[in-house]
Amino acid sequence: MSAQSRTDIRNLCIIAHVDHGKTTLIDGLLRQTGLFASHEAVMERVMDSNELEREKGITITAKNASINVDGVRLNLVDTPGHADFGGEVERILGAVDGAVLLVDAVEGPLPQTRFVLENALKRGHKIILCINKVDRKEIMEDPAHIHKVIDQVFELFVELGGTEEQCDFPILYACAREAWCTTNFDEIPALVRGQKKGDLRPLLDSILNVLPAPKIAPEAPLCMQLFNLAWSDFVGQLAVGRIIAGKVQKQQNIFRLSYNNEGQIVSSRFAVTKLFRYEGLKQVEVEELQAGDIGTVAGCKDVFIGDTFAGSPDVTPFPRIKVVEPTLKMTFTINTSPNSGREGEAVQSRKLKERLLRECRSNIALGFEDGPTPDQFYLMGRGELQFAILIETMRREGLEFMVGRPVVMFKQDEDGQKVEPVERAVLDLPEPYSGEVTQMFQERKGLLASYEVGKGDRIRLELDIPTRGLIGIRSRYLTATRGEGLFSSKLKGYEPYKGDMLVRKNGTIVADRAGKTTDYALKYVEERGILFIHSGTEVYEGMIIGECNRENDINVNPVRPKKLTNMRSVSSDGLTILAGIREMSLEQCIEWIDEDEWIECTPKSIRLRKKELAANKRSVVRTLKKK
Repeated sequence: MSAQSRTDIRNLCIIAHVDHGKTTLIDGLLRQTGLFASHEAVMERVMDSNELEREKGITITAKNASINVDGVRLNLVDTPGHADFGGEVERILGAVDGAVLLVDAVEGPLPQTRFVLENALKRGHKIILCINKVDRKEIMEDPAHIHKVIDQVFELFVELGGTEEQCDFPILYACAREAWCTTNFDEIPALVRGQKKGDLRPLLDSILNVLPAPKIAPEAPLCMQLFNLAWSDFVGQLAVGRIIAGKVQKQQNIFRLSYNNEGQIVSSRFAVTKLFRYEGLKQVEVEELQAGDIGTVAGCKDVFIGDTFAGSPDVTPFPRIKVVEPTLKMTFTINTSPNSGREGEAVQSRKLKERLLRECRSNIALGFEDGPTPDQFYLMGRGELQFAILIETMRREGLEFMVGRPVVMFKQDEDGQKVEPVERAVLDLPEPYSGEVTQMFQERKGLLASYEVGKGDRIRLELDIPTRGLIGIRSRYLTATRGEGLFSSKLKGYEPYKGDMLVRKNGTIVADRAGKTTDYALKYVEERGILFIHSGTEVYEGMIIGECNRENDINVNPVRPKKLTNMRSVSSDGLTILAGIREMSLEQCIEWIDEDEWIECTPKSIRLRKKELAANKRSVVRTLKKK
């Protein structure tokens, strides 16, 4: 039966590099389409509903919304822009028919722009280009820079194999923060200065006129591919997907189709208990979902992303959703520190394994393996931030556990040679810092691929660097550029092993006994390096309390009190003031630790410790300096 077009729906996503304004643009669309009443108070970045997303200012998981424009329902999907969450983008692109590509008017296309655009073009999606942040000072001083960015995007389309039709994309110029856009380049100055009032109607018109309506087969048996999972305390497991053919109703018996490890089709039957469809940001219960809809189905307990819901077991399920393979793995284990169980739930290995497996079910970009011991497990992912988000989520669930240093997953090529993942890093920084930054990356086996002069005194460097060379380099890069540098990277592929490279040069300052630290003791300890803890912190033997000035580790007594006597002193000792404490965030700890160290994660604290706590059982000489 020939496919039909359902003209009352458009399924699309907003794709871009991180911090180019995707979520802010969706905010404007939701407001201007009448989703919120004029008197209703709405927070910024309303689509970033996760607490961690609002704290970090980035989108972590893809989320849905729906708006009505001229009788057409637009199903919008907001996707992450950070490379570590690329798996979210890859699976979402299969559920939509087109995309709005957002590009910063000054920064232009960056690595994640290339990644998301490449995936969209491969699927044959029609693209609308939206140049955002045209109100930036650099653009007002040099408006012609926008044309340079458009040329870069066009070259990217051609390089990625876009068809002639895809390369003929409409262009809009926008200021998502002020919620306006225009197709006329000459209107930008007047809109920026407020001399002319604008809105997002030109973007809505482009979506309706340019992006295709979904192709459906309404009379065929139900066929629905799942691209997301959710959970409700009231109805249990929820499966989010797009219906390609047929329809589904409440209480209908349908089949879940999937593939086992041998590639054979497996099926199970279940009854649909509830159906939901998005209206605005809310899920509204409905009696039926039809072909072309993006909706939610409840009733199936054992379901995975990529499964197919079908009206008949004879329907051929969709192929498994494939994403870029993980390049890093991190060890998770139970908390064996002396403080275990004091600040949260000290989970046993069985519960920790179940929690990690549950995460892998809802995030197909993650992988899981059993570790070398029964209480250790490997979680595979794409980057340090992806691990940090999961760790922080588990902490907020009240769990206690420990994690090790991320390590790169090597492979062997057809000739049996060792190969490793290599990334293309793009650095945007002030020119005076280029020498120090270039040297830093060269120490990590980085090779300069291009050097481009940007706006003002800024330059853009592109380097090819092994993934293991990026571990721990982001914080050093921000320090070297005084916080003014921008950093992004994308997996380039696998290349022959680049050889050993230096990792952390400095050793650690380790507590040699338990107790509470004192000002008197820390005053002398800080002469040996940089402290991570304050006075009055409870420590234990083997806990890392600072970074040593030298290459080797040192064991110190940070709890030594000052001895009191009844002898009078000519001068008062005064108040002990420590020189400074380096507050280590979770991300900094992940970058900093070495292979013989753990990060102890509890709901209240992040601690660093040696894997071997007893001082007489470990050496202070660091022999594993190269990786």
